Amino acid sequence: MTMQSRFVSLRDRHASLESRIADEDHRPRPDTEVLTRLKLEKLRLKEEMERLLSTRADG
Repeated sequence: MTMQSRFVSLRDRHASLESRIADEDHRPRPDTEVLTRLKLEKLRLKEEMERLLSTRADG
């Protein structure tokens, strides 16, 4: 997998998580454990995307 395709995959997963977080957050009684897990995963993806970009900038 190329670096660009990896980045696109991460970006798509990040957007999907953002949508799932919004859906959960707008439920009458959001599940805080689910929200926390989704937000942590979203943050992990963001950090990985930033690492890829910095690796690309360095190289």
